[in-house]
Amino acid sequence: MSRRKAKEPRQSGFTLLELLIVIAIVGVIVTVGYPSFTHISQSTYRTAGQSDLMAFASAMERHKLANYTYKAAAINGANTGQPTVFATYSPSQEPMANKRYELTICTLNATGTQYTIKATPVSNGIMFGNGDLYYFSDGRKAWDKNNDGIVSIDEYCWKC
Repeated sequence: MSRRKAKEPRQSGFTLLELLIVIAIVGVIVTVGYPSFTHISQSTYRTAGQSDLMAFASAMERHKLANYTYKAAAINGANTGQPTVFATYSPSQEPMANKRYELTICTLNATGTQYTIKATPVSNGIMFGNGDLYYFSDGRKAWDKNNDGIVSIDEYCWKC
């Protein structure tokens, strides 16, 4: 009687080399994709901050209509600082724990007829270091793109 050896099933799976190739490909995709994702996210949040500044400017105009001046629009009747006429953070980013920008009245002239409002990125958020956004009562807009604290002539736009 002859004994036939049973055929052993072939083992399937990945070799170490195949696994390393897959990990390398995923690493390249992440390395290339993450900066693009971050840039798109920041652009989206900046657009929301710009929208909030426009809503803030509308609130300043309503304040002027009611009081004939922009004066006393900040907390405790102050002329600058956190506004009482509008939320102190970017309201399109509800809830407050997710805020991306702090909104403030930056300057007000002596006669109370011109203002500058500002959206400053919060220090612990994705927008930190991305530069302040400004809106001026005469309609000018600025983005301190290089985040040096000075708005240069080529930064008087939001899409620079």
